[in-house]
Amino acid sequence: MASDTGKQRAGQLFRSRLDSQIDLRHPLVQLAGRMPWAELDDALSATLPPAPVGGGHPALPVRLMAGLLYLKHANVPSNEDVRWRWL
Repeated sequence: MASDTGKQRAGQLFRSRLDSQIDLRHPLVQLAGRMPWAELDDALSATLPPAPVGGGHPALPVRLMAGLLYLKHANVPSNEDVRWRWL
């Protein structure tokens, strides 16, 4: 057991927290903090099924889809640009 705890700590030693990697003052970060994500999830999850009829790739989380649609609507003209901006 002690070695498992040591491995977990060692694995986390080099993990950096997301809030230390991004600028928390950035307008999109501020907007994300004000968005009613739970309400959006409740409102949109009924129209976005968890898996497509007939198989295929499982649906992406509502928060991700809503965020990407916002980015596209706000300032990015193509789907490929949205993808690269998100990455």
